[in-house]
Amino acid sequence: MSTINNQKNVKEQYANASNLNTRISIHQKYSTNKMGFGNWIFSNYKITEGMKVLELGCGTGDMWKGHEDLIKTCSKLVLSDFSEGMLENAKTNIGSNANVEYQIIDIQDIPFEDESFDVVIANMMLYHVPDMARGLSEVCRVLKTGSAFYCATFGEHGIIEYLSKTLGAYGVEDNVNKNFTLQNGKELLAPFFSNVQRLNYEDSLAVTEIDDLVEYIYSLSSMTTLSTVPKKEIHDLLTKQMVEGVLSVPKEYGMFCCRKD
Repeated sequence: MSTINNQKNVKEQYANASNLNTRISIHQKYSTNKMGFGNWIFSNYKITEGMKVLELGCGTGDMWKGHEDLIKTCSKLVLSDFSEGMLENAKTNIGSNANVEYQIIDIQDIPFEDESFDVVIANMMLYHVPDMARGLSEVCRVLKTGSAFYCATFGEHGIIEYLSKTLGAYGVEDNVNKNFTLQNGKELLAPFFSNVQRLNYEDSLAVTEIDDLVEYIYSLSSMTTLSTVPKKEIHDLLTKQMVEGVLSVPKEYGMFCCRKD
């Protein structure tokens, strides 16, 4: 999204779960790494009994499904999002738990006291933050000394780069928001956290139903140049690139594990 840092655009894009669910579903259906990105992220969390955890940009809360034991481990789990629509979906997905709170929170102005949390999580959302330094400063402020900050993101050589090359004739460009990627994330995190470690998730898409990929493409706000192009035209172009009934699409995802000293 070329203007994703405009908060109005972010709110419109994430007002409900429709577009997000379209994007999630293609990964669930066609990813070659069957562990699943969400499960892999959770496998890297170090959350122990009695910890207080804050997630910023929790979205639909879908990644917490299947991790009920981890939810119970937390003495307090605050699931937050910038979008009221997303937070309503999270409430539906996670449900009511005595130790779980739901709040609308802007990462640039976190409404908690200094050193309130043992773990802070911000997955697939930092590239939306208008003032990155302010947002990371707020995360650092509410995080206890010696505690961890986890943030997943994408790389610059994944799906969008592939689509820009494949659909370049239609004016599609690699204009994905690169404000926080696997390539530049460490540099952005380093002023606020120590021991910043990048972890890579090896994966790709093996698409067998081109309709699903077409719906994914049209759900992306960065694909506005396709708004007047019939979906069938894109469908036919991608179908021609299939090899033995499969279209291979590269992915580049990972996460940073940071510590506050």
